[in-house]
Amino acid sequence: MHDDRTLVEARLRRVLDERIRPAVYPESVPLEVAVWHAPGEPVPVAEGLAAEPEPVEAGARWGAPWGTSWFRVTGTVPEAWAGRTVEAILDLGFDEDMPGFQCEGLVYRPDGTPVKGLNPRNQWVRIGAPVEGGEEVRLHIEAASNPVILGHHPFRPTPLGDKDTAGGEPQYTLARMDLAVLDETVWQLVIDLEVLGELMAELPVESPRRWEILRAVESALDAIDLQDVNGTAQRARSRLTGVLAAPAVPSAHRISAVGHAHIDSAWLWPLRETVRKAARTAANMTALLDDEPEFVFAMSQAQQWAWVKEHRPEVWVRVKKAVADGRFVPAGGMWVESDTNMPGSEAMARQFVHGKRFFLDEFGIENDEAWLPDTFGFAAGLPQIIRAAGSRYLLTQKISWSRTNTFPHHTFRWEGIDGTRIFTHFPPVDTYNCSMRGGEIAHAVRNFRDKGVARRSLAPTGWGDGGGGTTREMVARAARLRDLEGSATVTWETPAAFFAKAEAEYPEPPVWVGELYLELHRATLTSQAGTKQGNRRGEHLLREAELWAATAAVRTGFPYPYAELDRIWKTVLLHQFHDILPGSSIAWVHREARATYERIAEELNGIVEAAQRALAGEGTTPLVFNAAPHSRAGVPAGGARTPAEQGRTELSGRAGGGYVLANGILRVEIDVRGLVVSARDIEADREAIAPGRAGNLLQLHPDFPNMWDAWDVDAFYRNTVTDLTDVDEIAAGEDGASVRVARSFGGSRVTQVLSLAPGERRLVVDTEVDWHETEKFLKLAFPLDLHAERYASETQFGHVHRPTHTNTSWEAARFEACNHRFVHLEEPGWGVAVVNDSTYGHDVTRTVRTDGDRGTTTTVRVSLLRAPRFPDPETDQGVHRFRHALVPGAGIGDAVREGWRINLPQRRLTGAGEVAPLVTVDQECVVVTAVKLADDGSGDVVVRFHEAHGGRARATLTTGFAAADVQVTDLLERPLADTEPPGLDDGRIRVRLRPFELMTLRLKRA
Repeated sequence: MHDDRTLVEARLRRVLDERIRPAVYPESVPLEVAVWHAPGEPVPVAEGLAAEPEPVEAGARWGAPWGTSWFRVTGTVPEAWAGRTVEAILDLGFDEDMPGFQCEGLVYRPDGTPVKGLNPRNQWVRIGAPVEGGEEVRLHIEAASNPVILGHHPFRPTPLGDKDTAGGEPQYTLARMDLAVLDETVWQLVIDLEVLGELMAELPVESPRRWEILRAVESALDAIDLQDVNGTAQRARSRLTGVLAAPAVPSAHRISAVGHAHIDSAWLWPLRETVRKAARTAANMTALLDDEPEFVFAMSQAQQWAWVKEHRPEVWVRVKKAVADGRFVPAGGMWVESDTNMPGSEAMARQFVHGKRFFLDEFGIENDEAWLPDTFGFAAGLPQIIRAAGSRYLLTQKISWSRTNTFPHHTFRWEGIDGTRIFTHFPPVDTYNCSMRGGEIAHAVRNFRDKGVARRSLAPTGWGDGGGGTTREMVARAARLRDLEGSATVTWETPAAFFAKAEAEYPEPPVWVGELYLELHRATLTSQAGTKQGNRRGEHLLREAELWAATAAVRTGFPYPYAELDRIWKTVLLHQFHDILPGSSIAWVHREARATYERIAEELNGIVEAAQRALAGEGTTPLVFNAAPHSRAGVPAGGARTPAEQGRTELSGRAGGGYVLANGILRVEIDVRGLVVSARDIEADREAIAPGRAGNLLQLHPDFPNMWDAWDVDAFYRNTVTDLTDVDEIAAGEDGASVRVARSFGGSRVTQVLSLAPGERRLVVDTEVDWHETEKFLKLAFPLDLHAERYASETQFGHVHRPTHTNTSWEAARFEACNHRFVHLEEPGWGVAVVNDSTYGHDVTRTVRTDGDRGTTTTVRVSLLRAPRFPDPETDQGVHRFRHALVPGAGIGDAVREGWRINLPQRRLTGAGEVAPLVTVDQECVVVTAVKLADDGSGDVVVRFHEAHGGRARATLTTGFAAADVQVTDLLERPLADTEPPGLDDGRIRVRLRPFELMTLRLKRA
């Protein structure tokens, strides 16, 4: 037989596009349309429904950026349509290729009942099936004119990302607003031909199945009268019955389809718009569940559920019913789909505490899985946190975006820093917006890397990013793929059902140890410094507020601010969403985030000050409150006392210019350029700065990645560097223990204060940058005289080691990485730490000196600022303040301690006398991360701690109050049934910890 494949395939494409799809709606009449444009921000539904609209016609321009317009559509179903299916086609001016990124709408009946959402791939509203004829139609559409930020020319700077700069130009042109007859037979024929045509294209040319489908499609096309598609559609469908009925082979890959709408809690839209996106999507999905009995939809992010409950109670009623039916499924058990690299230990834990508790309180449902399809890499401390929250599984897709190395597994166990292993799955479909297209399904089968030992994968199915969810077309495709020869089988299932089957099928999958590093989006560790600093400050202020409020509640009866702390934690957790904290959202989002952080800082400082005043009492004794988990200057961790004297620092001139700071522990030389040319550990007689090099060196790079401006920094940025060594001013500080340096470059200015406090093993560098660069990357470098094959970088509840070399492509790809409070390098017996108060991105490189001692120079560089122009064209312009410290002679314990101290400065006030800690620990390697009262209001004291040095620990916790009972709990403060409680002996609790092991104790007060 002659090979006529291309002829038939081309025929199929043209006939579908030009004849069959247009026949889906064979008859239509226009609706009458009127519109009212809400002034300012969105208005309540009742106000939008009651507003008096003005007539408008198709073709009219509408919608200022970020505006809301209320459309009213009215009409009458023609009598001649009696007995037929009728829908309203409501096209607000959609581009079908941009679901989630354009205008959207939520349709209401006149009484305020929500019907469903509108988006570019979901423009219909069912009027009747069948209609009687003569029905009066009246619908209202709350339409959001969200501008297109990531347009057809992506990454172009645009003022549209903030309502303050977006202007008032209408964004959209009103298109089709009709009543139309739906020919369901033609609609089904479209799906038949799409599924078969897409499957055919994926099968090998030599496959008999491909030719069987080709001949069946050809026969169906022959059966269609192109001048009477509606009259001949059923005849065409009958020609396809045989090939659609052929069952899949027994060895076919099995896909669990999970209805899904990945909704970014903020990204190219502000938080307030996500409130409405969640409602539109929930309304759409509950409507689809009513129509499709096999369909199952999963929605993550408890915050979005809470928004629907608070802002759209009429949608919430439908959601609750669908949850009760087991078909609208809470997923993930986190407050938001957060970044996991930068959130601190407690914040990462609280993501699960608040997320799981919401679903438990509302529905009595507990999630076993963490659901993070779009998060930009995963910190190595996360498996232990997932398990400590009572969960067992992790799903993500984003690692498939890595640009250098292909991850070797799709189903595996992920081992964290403490040895905890989590059953993990990466959907091989390689998208969290699966639409059930044949190419996607075939890709999942080809791509699945665990063939031969496993045959099951998950496909998150539905339009996402901006929401929208699953469409009826996707459900119809899945129905045909349920058991179809040549294809994987597709079944709608909940995440829990998938994971249970996948683990049972593959009980001993391969193990991946350590962080899941995304080889992309590395610049999210630095973009939007103000947002990152606000997060870090918020995390530590929450620690202080809980610690001092709990201590004051136990000691003085101080009213513990349960509601306030709960609300503020949820606000901080919301802003850890994976496009807010990483700095990849529009200007509006970050402007609001900075204001929010300022507001909560003021509120938390108020709680701290009130609790400390209650603890201090009246008096004139000078007290220092120490919220850090280690004592300092004689002040115990979690207590207050008059600090001990710490000696003195000497400031003198340096030969050749500059200054010398010395305090008996360190001797630091700062040259005339304001650079640190020596930082000597006096006791060890060891120099930290590499010979001939200088620390505190600011370096400026060009920064114009190939794409994803706010997200990415490409390796070639390092090819060009400018050392900022010119100095405008260098002067001794008035305190006699510091040096002030000022320099300028481009349109920017930097002022630094280098200080060495008495009794301290750290040179503090306070940097103020008035930043006015664009597409530049600013680093702060410390070249160290250290030979180290690896370095330690703090992560949640411990630290992770990374190599300093680039032996393999995996190591070379980690040219920018995340740390929390410290980076630490050491040779046996002596090391150096660089600690910070609000930065995350860094790089560590090594060279061997070719002259002199031929030693190794290992350079730690801190990433300070970037200046991408998309999606926020004014990213980070203005004044920023950072604090870093160089700690020569530091062991890992010193790095841990100094990292905490720089983030939790002492607070001073006067009072009656010493305040004893609520809890003390006798081992420095055991770090207390939280002291609080139990969330249930019982008055029990909760203490969370972990082993922080990477070794085993035996420690004794001593309570500063009468304790009647102790229990080991999960993160949600529930007793662990399989864990023996430690003994309680006169307020002393003895515990044993594995390296980096996390433990939570709940103490009942006597």
